[in-house]
Amino acid sequence: MKTAGFTKSIVIGILPQEQIRQRVLAIARGDYKPKPGEPKVWFTSMKSLAEVLSDDNRALLRVIAETEPESISALAQATGRKPGNLSRTLKTMSNYGIVDLKRESNTVRPVAKATEFRIVAA
Repeated sequence: MKTAGFTKSIVIGILPQEQIRQRVLAIARGDYKPKPGEPKVWFTSMKSLAEVLSDDNRALLRVIAETEPESISALAQATGRKPGNLSRTLKTMSNYGIVDLKRESNTVRPVAKATEFRIVAA
């Protein structure tokens, strides 16, 4: 199932760690309900955002969306990147909710959750 023209976007917010923590706790307590269109993914600085969504990593997301690789090894072959390096990059992106790593029998299949990003910085 190729997803031609895949352009799902994610809203990303940038806030200091303490404010992210306070927001999460307020949501958990039921004191605050996020509005539609508010960030779902948070970074503590523009620098950390830039590292995770570098030009290379955004290109990698496009390759994942366009080719739908069956495994990290298949993605490594398609991109010419080393599997270990690629695996670390994908794990970081997964921690931020940008990539899903789907376990399927003996392999892990990377799935891009978005190829476009809207950034909200306070």
